[in-house]
Amino acid sequence: MTADRHALPLYVQLSEMLIREISAGRLVSGERLPPEREMAAQLGTSVGTLRKALADLTDKGLLERVQGSGNYVRAKPDAKSVYSFFRVELLEGGGLPRAELLDVARVAKDAGLPAFGTAPDAHRIRRLRSLNATPAVLEEIWLDGAYADRLDPGEMSESLYLYYREALGLWITRVEDRVGLGRVPDWAPDRLGPRPGQPCVMVERISWGQDGARAEVSRNWIDTTVARYVARLA
Repeated sequence: MTADRHALPLYVQLSEMLIREISAGRLVSGERLPPEREMAAQLGTSVGTLRKALADLTDKGLLERVQGSGNYVRAKPDAKSVYSFFRVELLEGGGLPRAELLDVARVAKDAGLPAFGTAPDAHRIRRLRSLNATPAVLEEIWLDGAYADRLDPGEMSESLYLYYREALGLWITRVEDRVGLGRVPDWAPDRLGPRPGQPCVMVERISWGQDGARAEVSRNWIDTTVARYVARLA
């Protein structure tokens, strides 16, 4: 695994990947994980980084570490996760989300969007999301302009909700997803499978902040040859 200045720390990436594997049922409750040195080699990381990730999972109640025996999965439906609101998985389940920032601009709100926020304009964020390095989702996020004069692309982390909390004091507390069909926009990069104009699954999301106001609207075009939308109810 590699790092860049926008990425989450490596141990957090590992922890989040394992949480998604557990949620998808690819790691089942009671399953014993491979020995740490073997597992670290499989994941291309150091034993020290892996141990930090496993400690994080233990703190979240998703892992039981038995002295002299090993590490055992303890699945739970309400695990805390940076990507708890990210509901796209590889077809076989799981997959570590990564985000490539394509463009950030402050523009007038698109008239076709659901009503949100108080400002006449918004920060439009365009990204390409990958799962385990496979391009899977094209994102266009509209954050109400009242939350900041401008967004610094250099400061934005891969998890926008984490960035909102740390940089803007905005906590996304709930979301509503509307799944339908759309057409891939003309700004889609070549790395995405579906070409501009082609029909694909589109998820429109409305997000609410901690004050109960609509803070953000997004559109997400999913390449269904590699990924799918999944919502799990406890």
